[in-house]
Amino acid sequence: MGVFTYQSEIVTAIPPAKMFKACILDGDTLIPKIVPQVFKSVEYLEGNGEPGSIRKVTFAQGNQFNYMKQKVEALDKENFEYIYSVIEGNLLMNMLDKITYEIKLEASLGGGSICKTSSKYYTIGDIELKEEAIKAGKEKASGVLFNSIEAYLAANPNAY
Repeated sequence: MGVFTYQSEIVTAIPPAKMFKACILDGDTLIPKIVPQVFKSVEYLEGNGEPGSIRKVTFAQGNQFNYMKQKVEALDKENFEYIYSVIEGNLLMNMLDKITYEIKLEASLGGGSICKTSSKYYTIGDIELKEEAIKAGKEKASGVLFNSIEAYLAANPNAY
C-alpha cells in the first residue's frame, strides 16, 4: 500500500467560525440543499457527527459516483479542524483503500478564512496515482462546494 498526499488551500470571504458551522457542523443538511445537482442526501448509519460516526453520502443522479461512506476521525470545534475518511464507495475506484481529509480553517487578513486541506490517498497494492488527476478532481470538487457555500451565505447573511 502506498500513500499519496495532496495539500491545497482555498481562500473565502466568510469568517472561519461561520464557514466551519455551515460547511462542517451543518453541512449534512445544508450541502444537499444548496448543491442538489451533486449531493442527494447524507444520512448517519452510526453516531451523530462526533468522532467514530459513519455516514453515507448519496450523490445525485447523473454524477460519476453513486455513494460513499465516511468515518469521522476527529472534530475540533474550537480550532476549526475536521478529519474524516472515505472508507467505502465507488469514489475509491477499486484503486484506493481509503482517502483521509484533514481540514483546518484559519482567519485571513481580510476577515475571511483560509481552508487548508491535506488529502491522503491510501492505494491498494502498487497502484500509482497521477498528481495532475488528483489535483484536477480536488480543485473542481472544492471549488464547487466552497463557492456554493460562499454564495449561499452571501445571499443569506443571517443564516449563520
